[in-house]
Amino acid sequence: MHSLRNRPYRNKHIGVLMGGASAEREISLRTGTAVLKALRARKYHADAIDATTSVAHALLKKKIDVAFIALHGKGGEDGTIQGTLEMLHIPYTGSGVLASALAMHKGMTKNILRYHRIPTADFQVITAETIERADFHRMVTVPLPLVVKPIAEGSTIGTSIVTHKRHLRSACREAASCDPSILLERFIEGTEITTGIVDGKALPLIEIVPRDGFYSFRSKYTPGSTDYIVPARITKSTAEKIKDLSIRVYHALGCEGVARVDLILGHHRKHPYILEINTIPGMTETSLLPMAAKSAGIEFDELVEKILHTARLKAMQPEGRLH
Repeated sequence: MHSLRNRPYRNKHIGVLMGGASAEREISLRTGTAVLKALRARKYHADAIDATTSVAHALLKKKIDVAFIALHGKGGEDGTIQGTLEMLHIPYTGSGVLASALAMHKGMTKNILRYHRIPTADFQVITAETIERADFHRMVTVPLPLVVKPIAEGSTIGTSIVTHKRHLRSACREAASCDPSILLERFIEGTEITTGIVDGKALPLIEIVPRDGFYSFRSKYTPGSTDYIVPARITKSTAEKIKDLSIRVYHALGCEGVARVDLILGHHRKHPYILEINTIPGMTETSLLPMAAKSAGIEFDELVEKILHTARLKAMQPEGRLH
């Protein structure tokens, strides 16, 4: 990573891409606003860009030199905007097209984890058409209790824990309203842990304790609904094991820049199971990644600058820019 003393983007025009049209638009606007404020506090020339369907036009019109991606969900975290930036020859933060797409798709992520023998809960992917079949329940091979998730959605939107067979179809219908493919994952009771990663290095672990027992959308974004403990209340050896696993996940999917790996520590807090990796974690001043960074002595504005300095093109060469 570039030394902060060099500040390669000091005299560049930075576009903070936020908003968009996904179900996580409002969260993205909060992330983007916090990032924009931090960059301006560090005297960078930065402007907000709402990543609507005309985002390419806005990037060219404003003569953006580098993009700080603060988007969440579809259209921003799935390789789509990354591909646009590659075509426009604009360096950007975070992972490239392929890693972003793989990490966004929970089924593909888990297939890659299995290939690399990284522990993850048993799972099955079904389609929306399967839900209405008469033999639907016989087609579900993951035993109860299980977690039902849209295959490519974030912030636990459309996610349910199913403990009774009679609730399974309705839970799948809810997930299908967000995405036509659905992940069914064996429920593992345990402690939820998250690992923040900046430029390939793990930050202190955070233990997540939702007061209603489920880390839902409400628990994530309602103040006081969840307790966060940094560092997590686990042994040093377990913490190192989790960090090593998280870095393995990061590299297995080809991630770059910043990411956050979520996992469950089950079986008497000894055995970690990877849930997913988030390639564009929330970046408000109360989000998990900044919380972990602060525990490591990295203040919010410095963290934003560190992430900015990881920006680059992953596929295209910088020559021949379109503006």
